[in-house]
Amino acid sequence: MRYRLAIILSLFPVLLLAQNSTNSPYSRFGYGELNDNAIGANRAMGGLAVGMRQNNVINPCNPAAYSAIDSTTFMMDVGASVLGTFYSDANGKNATFNGNLEYLNIQFPIWKYFGMSVGIMPYSVTGYSFALSDSVNSNAHYTKAFSGSGGVSEVYAGLSANILDWFAVGANIYYMWGDIANARSVTFTETDQKTISELSVMHVSDYRLRYGAQLFHTFGKHTFLAGGIFEMSKSFNCKYTRVETTTADTAALNDGFSLPMVWGAGLSYKFDNRLTVGLDYTRTDWSKAVYFGKQDSLTTRGRWVVGAEYRHNPSGRGYVEQMYWRMGLSVSDSYLRQTAAKDYCLSVGVGFPLRNIGTIINTTLEYGHRGASNTLQENWLRFTISASIAENWFFKRRL
Repeated sequence: MRYRLAIILSLFPVLLLAQNSTNSPYSRFGYGELNDNAIGANRAMGGLAVGMRQNNVINPCNPAAYSAIDSTTFMMDVGASVLGTFYSDANGKNATFNGNLEYLNIQFPIWKYFGMSVGIMPYSVTGYSFALSDSVNSNAHYTKAFSGSGGVSEVYAGLSANILDWFAVGANIYYMWGDIANARSVTFTETDQKTISELSVMHVSDYRLRYGAQLFHTFGKHTFLAGGIFEMSKSFNCKYTRVETTTADTAALNDGFSLPMVWGAGLSYKFDNRLTVGLDYTRTDWSKAVYFGKQDSLTTRGRWVVGAEYRHNPSGRGYVEQMYWRMGLSVSDSYLRQTAAKDYCLSVGVGFPLRNIGTIINTTLEYGHRGASNTLQENWLRFTISASIAENWFFKRRL
Protein backbone atom coordinates (compact mmCIF):
# COMPACT_ATOMS: atom_id res chain seq x y z
CA MET A 1 0.00 0.00 0.00
CA ARG A 2 2.86 2.40 0.82
CA TYR A 3 4.40 1.69 -2.58
CA ARG A 4 1.14 2.47 -4.40
CA LEU A 5 0.60 5.66 -2.43
CA ALA A 6 4.14 6.78 -3.26
CA ILE A 7 3.40 6.35 -6.98
CA ILE A 8 0.16 8.33 -6.65
CA LEU A 9 1.83 11.21 -4.81
CA SER A 10 4.71 11.31 -7.29
CA LEU A 11 2.27 12.02 -10.12
CA PHE A 12 0.90 15.20 -8.53
CA PRO A 13 3.97 17.40 -9.27
CA VAL A 14 3.92 16.19 -12.87
CA LEU A 15 0.29 17.22 -13.22
CA LEU A 16 1.02 20.62 -11.68
CA LEU A 17 3.51 21.29 -14.49
CA ALA A 18 1.43 19.68 -17.26
CA GLN A 19 -0.55 22.74 -18.33
CA ASN A 20 -0.43 23.25 -22.09
CA SER A 21 -2.35 20.64 -24.01
CA THR A 22 -3.62 22.82 -26.85
CA ASN A 23 -2.28 24.89 -29.74
CA SER A 24 -5.60 26.52 -30.58
CA PRO A 25 -5.65 30.26 -31.42
CA TYR A 26 -9.14 30.28 -29.90
CA SER A 27 -7.53 29.69 -26.50
CA ARG A 28 -6.33 33.30 -26.72
CA PHE A 29 -9.75 34.55 -25.64
CA GLY A 30 -11.54 34.35 -22.31
CA TYR A 31 -10.02 31.97 -19.77
CA GLY A 32 -8.75 29.69 -22.52
CA GLU A 33 -10.06 26.37 -23.76
CA LEU A 34 -12.44 24.90 -21.17
CA ASN A 35 -12.35 21.34 -19.83
CA ASP A 36 -15.65 19.48 -19.38
CA ASN A 37 -14.49 17.16 -16.55
CA ALA A 38 -15.01 14.00 -18.59
CA ILE A 39 -12.41 11.34 -17.83
CA GLY A 40 -11.71 7.73 -18.70
CA ALA A 41 -14.70 5.72 -19.83
CA ASN A 42 -17.08 8.70 -19.88
CA ARG A 43 -14.90 10.58 -22.36
CA ALA A 44 -15.33 7.74 -24.86
CA MET A 45 -19.10 8.26 -24.58
CA GLY A 46 -18.83 11.87 -25.69
CA GLY A 47 -18.39 13.12 -22.13
CA LEU A 48 -21.63 11.58 -20.86
CA ALA A 49 -21.48 12.01 -17.07
CA VAL A 50 -24.33 13.94 -15.39
CA GLY A 51 -26.71 10.96 -15.56
CA MET A 52 -24.08 8.22 -15.14
CA ARG A 53 -23.56 6.15 -11.99
CA GLN A 54 -21.08 3.25 -12.14
CA ASN A 55 -19.23 1.38 -9.42
CA ASN A 56 -16.11 0.97 -11.57
CA VAL A 57 -15.83 4.53 -12.98
CA ILE A 58 -14.87 7.74 -11.17
CA ASN A 59 -17.25 10.50 -12.20
CA PRO A 60 -16.03 13.93 -11.00
CA CYS A 61 -18.65 15.70 -13.13
CA ASN A 62 -21.51 14.64 -10.82
CA PRO A 63 -20.35 14.21 -7.21
CA ALA A 64 -23.50 12.25 -6.32
CA ALA A 65 -22.00 9.26 -8.19
CA TYR A 66 -19.18 8.65 -5.66
CA SER A 67 -21.42 6.63 -3.32
CA ALA A 68 -21.83 3.96 -6.01
CA ILE A 69 -18.38 2.61 -5.10
CA ASP A 70 -18.16 -0.75 -3.39
CA SER A 71 -17.49 -0.52 0.35
CA THR A 72 -14.17 -2.42 0.09
CA THR A 73 -12.77 -0.86 -3.08
CA PHE A 74 -10.09 1.78 -3.67
CA MET A 75 -10.05 3.31 -7.17
CA MET A 76 -7.60 5.45 -9.11
CA ASP A 77 -7.91 6.81 -12.66
CA VAL A 78 -4.96 8.46 -14.42
CA GLY A 79 -5.01 9.53 -18.06
CA ALA A 80 -2.77 10.97 -20.77
CA SER A 81 -3.52 12.11 -24.31
CA VAL A 82 -1.94 12.94 -27.65
CA LEU A 83 -3.55 15.68 -29.74
CA GLY A 84 -3.18 16.56 -33.39
CA THR A 85 -4.87 19.75 -34.63
CA PHE A 86 -5.28 20.77 -38.26
CA TYR A 87 -6.00 24.43 -39.10
CA SER A 88 -7.21 26.11 -42.27
CA ASP A 89 -8.14 29.66 -43.24
CA ALA A 90 -7.89 31.93 -46.26
CA ASN A 91 -4.10 32.06 -45.95
CA GLY A 92 -3.41 28.32 -45.93
CA LYS A 93 -3.20 25.26 -43.69
CA ASN A 94 -1.15 24.15 -40.73
CA ALA A 95 -0.92 21.28 -38.25
CA THR A 96 0.37 20.95 -34.68
CA PHE A 97 0.86 18.02 -32.32
CA ASN A 98 1.30 17.74 -28.57
CA GLY A 99 0.66 15.41 -25.67
CA ASN A 100 0.23 15.61 -21.94
CA LEU A 101 -0.61 13.86 -18.71
CA GLU A 102 -4.12 15.19 -18.08
CA TYR A 103 -5.65 14.11 -14.79
CA LEU A 104 -5.37 11.99 -11.68
CA ASN A 105 -8.46 11.01 -9.69
CA ILE A 106 -8.90 8.83 -6.61
CA GLN A 107 -12.09 7.43 -5.10
CA PHE A 108 -12.71 5.38 -1.96
CA PRO A 109 -15.56 4.54 0.44
CA ILE A 110 -15.99 6.35 3.75
CA TRP A 111 -18.72 4.07 5.05
CA LYS A 112 -21.32 1.75 3.58
CA TYR A 113 -23.42 4.59 2.16
CA PHE A 114 -20.71 7.22 1.68
CA GLY A 115 -18.07 7.68 -1.00
CA MET A 116 -15.31 10.25 -1.44
CA SER A 117 -13.15 11.37 -4.33
CA VAL A 118 -10.13 13.66 -4.69
CA GLY A 119 -8.23 14.61 -7.80
CA ILE A 120 -6.51 17.17 -9.97
CA MET A 121 -7.64 18.24 -13.44
CA PRO A 122 -7.37 21.23 -15.78
CA TYR A 123 -10.17 23.82 -15.68
CA SER A 124 -8.87 25.57 -18.78
CA VAL A 125 -5.74 25.58 -20.93
CA THR A 126 -4.08 28.23 -23.08
CA GLY A 127 -1.46 27.57 -25.73
CA TYR A 128 -0.98 29.25 -29.11
CA SER A 129 1.56 30.97 -31.30
CA PHE A 130 0.90 32.60 -34.67
CA ALA A 131 1.91 35.65 -36.72
CA LEU A 132 0.46 37.85 -39.47
CA SER A 133 2.41 40.03 -41.91
CA ASP A 134 1.09 43.15 -43.64
CA SER A 135 2.07 46.65 -44.69
CA VAL A 136 0.84 50.24 -44.67
CA ASN A 137 1.28 51.61 -48.18
CA SER A 138 4.90 50.87 -49.09
CA ASN A 139 6.61 52.59 -46.19
CA ALA A 140 5.82 50.34 -43.24
CA HIS A 141 6.06 46.59 -43.42
CA TYR A 142 5.25 44.84 -40.18
CA THR A 143 4.57 41.48 -38.55
CA LYS A 144 2.06 40.98 -35.77
CA ALA A 145 2.95 38.07 -33.47
CA PHE A 146 0.68 36.52 -30.84
CA SER A 147 1.53 33.86 -28.27
CA GLY A 148 0.07 32.53 -25.04
CA SER A 149 0.60 29.81 -22.48
CA GLY A 150 -0.60 28.58 -19.11
CA GLY A 151 -4.01 27.70 -17.81
CA VAL A 152 -6.12 27.21 -14.72
CA SER A 153 -5.84 23.96 -12.78
CA GLU A 154 -8.15 22.69 -10.08
CA VAL A 155 -7.78 20.23 -7.24
CA TYR A 156 -11.03 18.96 -5.77
CA ALA A 157 -12.43 16.92 -2.91
CA GLY A 158 -15.94 15.52 -3.07
CA LEU A 159 -18.29 13.58 -0.81
CA SER A 160 -21.40 11.62 -1.71
CA ALA A 161 -24.07 9.88 0.36
CA ASN A 162 -26.98 7.57 -0.37
CA ILE A 163 -29.93 9.20 1.42
CA LEU A 164 -32.25 6.38 0.33
CA ASP A 165 -31.81 3.21 -1.67
CA TRP A 166 -32.83 5.18 -4.75
CA PHE A 167 -31.48 8.68 -4.06
CA ALA A 168 -27.95 10.07 -3.67
CA VAL A 169 -26.52 13.55 -3.18
CA GLY A 170 -22.99 14.90 -3.30
CA ALA A 171 -20.82 18.00 -3.42
CA ASN A 172 -17.37 18.98 -4.71
CA ILE A 173 -15.19 21.79 -3.45
CA TYR A 174 -12.56 23.00 -5.93
CA TYR A 175 -9.46 25.07 -5.38
CA MET A 176 -8.48 26.79 -8.63
CA TRP A 177 -5.14 28.36 -9.40
CA GLY A 178 -2.88 29.22 -12.32
CA ASP A 179 -1.50 31.91 -14.61
CA ILE A 180 -2.55 32.71 -18.17
CA ALA A 181 0.02 34.75 -20.09
CA ASN A 182 -0.77 36.44 -23.41
CA ALA A 183 1.85 38.30 -25.41
CA ARG A 184 1.64 40.30 -28.63
CA SER A 185 4.08 42.40 -30.58
CA VAL A 186 4.39 44.44 -33.77
CA THR A 187 7.79 44.29 -35.48
CA PHE A 188 8.62 46.56 -38.42
CA THR A 189 10.98 45.68 -41.25
CA GLU A 190 12.09 49.29 -41.49
CA THR A 191 14.83 50.01 -38.95
CA ASP A 192 13.53 53.47 -38.06
CA GLN A 193 10.37 51.97 -36.57
CA LYS A 194 10.36 50.68 -33.00
CA THR A 195 9.00 47.29 -32.04
CA ILE A 196 5.85 47.46 -29.92
CA SER A 197 5.21 44.65 -27.46
CA GLU A 198 2.76 43.90 -24.69
CA LEU A 199 2.53 41.17 -22.06
CA SER A 200 -0.59 40.52 -20.00
CA VAL A 201 -0.94 37.96 -17.22
CA MET A 202 -4.06 36.73 -15.45
CA HIS A 203 -3.39 35.18 -12.04
CA VAL A 204 -6.15 32.98 -10.59
CA SER A 205 -6.53 31.81 -7.00
CA ASP A 206 -10.05 30.93 -5.84
CA TYR A 207 -12.50 28.17 -4.93
CA ARG A 208 -15.94 27.10 -6.05
CA LEU A 209 -18.61 24.52 -5.14
CA ARG A 210 -20.62 22.04 -7.19
CA TYR A 211 -23.66 20.09 -6.02
CA GLY A 212 -25.08 16.90 -7.53
CA ALA A 213 -28.04 14.58 -7.11
CA GLN A 214 -29.13 11.29 -8.67
CA LEU A 215 -32.34 9.25 -8.68
CA PHE A 216 -32.05 5.61 -9.68
CA HIS A 217 -34.01 2.37 -9.57
CA THR A 218 -33.74 -1.14 -11.00
CA PHE A 219 -36.67 -3.16 -12.32
CA GLY A 220 -35.41 -6.66 -13.03
CA LYS A 221 -32.85 -6.22 -15.81
CA HIS A 222 -33.72 -2.56 -16.38
CA THR A 223 -32.05 0.32 -14.52
CA PHE A 224 -33.16 3.93 -14.93
CA LEU A 225 -31.28 6.98 -13.65
CA ALA A 226 -31.78 10.75 -13.64
CA GLY A 227 -29.10 13.14 -12.44
CA GLY A 228 -28.49 16.84 -12.01
CA ILE A 229 -25.65 19.23 -11.15
CA PHE A 230 -25.62 22.87 -10.03
CA GLU A 231 -23.07 25.62 -9.35
CA MET A 232 -23.82 29.12 -8.12
CA SER A 233 -22.31 32.13 -9.87
CA LYS A 234 -19.66 33.91 -7.82
CA SER A 235 -17.03 36.60 -7.95
CA PHE A 236 -13.74 35.28 -9.30
CA ASN A 237 -10.42 36.12 -7.66
CA CYS A 238 -8.59 36.91 -10.89
CA LYS A 239 -5.81 39.53 -10.89
CA TYR A 240 -4.82 41.03 -14.21
CA THR A 241 -1.63 42.92 -15.06
CA ARG A 242 -0.48 44.35 -18.38
CA VAL A 243 2.91 45.79 -19.32
CA GLU A 244 3.66 47.56 -22.59
CA THR A 245 7.43 47.43 -22.94
CA THR A 246 7.79 50.22 -25.48
CA THR A 247 6.15 52.94 -23.41
CA ALA A 248 6.67 51.33 -19.99
CA ASP A 249 2.90 51.59 -19.55
CA THR A 250 1.38 49.30 -16.91
CA ALA A 251 -2.18 48.46 -15.92
CA ALA A 252 -3.68 46.30 -13.21
CA LEU A 253 -7.16 45.02 -12.39
CA ASN A 254 -7.83 43.04 -9.22
CA ASP A 255 -11.58 42.56 -9.61
CA GLY A 256 -14.20 42.67 -12.34
CA PHE A 257 -14.27 38.91 -12.99
CA SER A 258 -16.78 36.20 -12.06
CA LEU A 259 -17.62 32.55 -12.62
CA PRO A 260 -20.99 31.68 -14.18
CA MET A 261 -23.91 29.69 -12.85
CA VAL A 262 -23.83 26.10 -14.13
CA TRP A 263 -26.63 23.57 -14.22
CA GLY A 264 -27.03 20.26 -15.98
CA ALA A 265 -29.39 17.32 -16.27
CA GLY A 266 -28.88 13.78 -17.52
CA LEU A 267 -30.78 10.55 -18.14
CA SER A 268 -29.46 7.03 -18.64
CA TYR A 269 -30.83 3.54 -19.11
CA LYS A 270 -29.00 0.25 -18.53
CA PHE A 271 -30.15 -3.17 -19.69
CA ASP A 272 -28.85 -6.31 -17.98
CA ASN A 273 -25.49 -4.66 -17.15
CA ARG A 274 -24.68 -4.98 -20.86
CA LEU A 275 -26.07 -1.99 -22.72
CA THR A 276 -26.06 1.59 -21.40
CA VAL A 277 -27.38 4.64 -23.24
CA GLY A 278 -27.66 8.19 -21.97
CA LEU A 279 -28.31 11.84 -22.72
CA ASP A 280 -26.89 14.96 -20.98
CA TYR A 281 -27.49 18.68 -21.26
CA THR A 282 -25.35 21.28 -19.48
CA ARG A 283 -25.84 25.05 -19.52
CA THR A 284 -23.18 27.53 -18.41
CA ASP A 285 -24.39 31.14 -18.16
CA TRP A 286 -21.22 32.91 -19.29
CA SER A 287 -23.31 35.77 -20.72
CA LYS A 288 -24.09 36.83 -17.13
CA ALA A 289 -20.50 36.46 -15.95
CA VAL A 290 -18.41 39.58 -15.49
CA TYR A 291 -15.22 39.64 -17.56
CA PHE A 292 -12.97 42.72 -17.31
CA GLY A 293 -15.84 44.47 -15.53
CA LYS A 294 -18.31 43.90 -18.38
CA GLN A 295 -20.87 41.33 -19.49
CA ASP A 296 -20.49 41.70 -23.26
CA SER A 297 -17.42 39.52 -23.98
CA LEU A 298 -18.77 36.02 -23.22
CA THR A 299 -21.96 34.21 -24.15
CA THR A 300 -24.06 31.37 -22.73
CA ARG A 301 -22.73 27.90 -23.50
CA GLY A 302 -25.07 24.95 -23.96
CA ARG A 303 -23.77 21.42 -24.43
CA TRP A 304 -25.63 18.29 -25.56
CA VAL A 305 -24.11 14.82 -25.17
CA VAL A 306 -25.43 11.42 -26.26
CA GLY A 307 -23.48 8.23 -25.63
CA ALA A 308 -23.62 4.46 -25.29
CA GLU A 309 -21.61 1.56 -23.85
CA TYR A 310 -21.93 -2.15 -24.69
CA ARG A 311 -20.53 -5.36 -23.20
CA HIS A 312 -21.56 -8.58 -24.86
CA ASN A 313 -21.35 -10.76 -21.75
CA PRO A 314 -19.76 -9.38 -18.53
CA SER A 315 -19.60 -12.85 -16.97
CA GLY A 316 -18.53 -14.69 -20.12
CA ARG A 317 -15.32 -16.66 -20.40
CA GLY A 318 -14.19 -15.13 -23.66
CA TYR A 319 -12.09 -11.99 -23.38
CA VAL A 320 -13.88 -10.15 -26.21
CA GLU A 321 -17.20 -10.78 -24.46
CA GLN A 322 -15.98 -8.78 -21.44
CA MET A 323 -14.56 -5.81 -23.34
CA TYR A 324 -16.26 -2.40 -23.23
CA TRP A 325 -17.32 -0.80 -26.52
CA ARG A 326 -18.23 2.89 -26.35
CA MET A 327 -19.23 5.76 -28.58
CA GLY A 328 -20.65 9.25 -28.18
CA LEU A 329 -21.37 12.63 -29.73
CA SER A 330 -21.28 16.10 -28.18
CA VAL A 331 -22.46 19.39 -29.64
CA SER A 332 -21.69 22.60 -27.78
CA ASP A 333 -21.77 26.34 -28.18
CA SER A 334 -18.64 28.38 -27.75
CA TYR A 335 -18.57 30.65 -24.70
CA LEU A 336 -16.70 33.26 -26.77
CA ARG A 337 -18.60 35.87 -28.74
CA GLN A 338 -15.77 35.82 -31.30
CA THR A 339 -16.81 32.26 -32.25
CA ALA A 340 -20.44 31.86 -33.26
CA ALA A 341 -20.08 28.38 -34.78
CA LYS A 342 -20.78 25.27 -32.70
CA ASP A 343 -18.19 22.74 -31.62
CA TYR A 344 -18.69 19.09 -32.56
CA CYS A 345 -16.94 16.03 -31.17
CA LEU A 346 -17.42 12.37 -32.13
CA SER A 347 -15.77 9.76 -29.93
CA VAL A 348 -15.26 6.00 -29.92
CA GLY A 349 -13.46 3.90 -27.36
CA VAL A 350 -12.64 0.43 -26.11
CA GLY A 351 -12.08 -0.71 -22.54
CA PHE A 352 -9.71 -3.62 -21.96
CA PRO A 353 -10.26 -5.35 -18.58
CA LEU A 354 -7.18 -7.03 -17.14
CA ARG A 355 -7.82 -10.58 -16.03
CA ASN A 356 -8.04 -11.45 -12.33
CA ILE A 357 -7.64 -7.80 -11.20
CA GLY A 358 -9.93 -4.80 -11.19
CA THR A 359 -7.95 -2.68 -13.64
CA ILE A 360 -9.41 -1.49 -16.95
CA ILE A 361 -7.29 0.14 -19.67
CA ASN A 362 -9.55 2.63 -21.45
CA THR A 363 -8.72 4.00 -24.90
CA THR A 364 -10.57 6.82 -26.63
CA LEU A 365 -10.29 8.37 -30.08
CA GLU A 366 -12.02 11.72 -30.60
CA TYR A 367 -12.60 13.74 -33.74
CA GLY A 368 -13.62 17.36 -33.24
CA HIS A 369 -14.46 20.40 -35.34
CA ARG A 370 -14.44 24.06 -34.35
CA GLY A 371 -14.77 27.35 -36.19
CA ALA A 372 -16.37 28.52 -39.41
CA SER A 373 -15.25 28.47 -43.04
CA ASN A 374 -15.08 32.27 -43.25
CA THR A 375 -12.67 32.54 -40.28
CA LEU A 376 -10.42 29.85 -38.83
CA GLN A 377 -11.38 26.17 -38.88
CA GLU A 378 -9.96 23.56 -36.55
CA ASN A 379 -10.22 19.82 -37.03
CA TRP A 380 -8.55 17.72 -34.37
CA LEU A 381 -7.88 14.14 -33.39
CA ARG A 382 -7.14 13.20 -29.80
CA PHE A 383 -6.15 9.79 -28.52
CA THR A 384 -6.50 9.24 -24.79
CA ILE A 385 -5.34 6.26 -22.78
CA SER A 386 -6.19 5.87 -19.12
CA ALA A 387 -5.84 3.25 -16.43
CA SER A 388 -8.80 2.77 -14.12
CA ILE A 389 -7.45 0.78 -11.18
CA ALA A 390 -9.73 -0.82 -8.58
CA GLU A 391 -8.41 -2.91 -5.72
CA ASN A 392 -9.78 -4.27 -2.46
CA TRP A 393 -8.01 -2.22 0.22
CA PHE A 394 -10.63 -2.10 2.95
CA PHE A 395 -11.07 -5.59 4.29
CA LYS A 396 -9.46 -7.74 6.96
CA ARG A 397 -7.45 -10.67 5.74
CA ARG A 398 -8.03 -13.99 7.44
CA LEU A 399 -5.01 -15.63 9.01
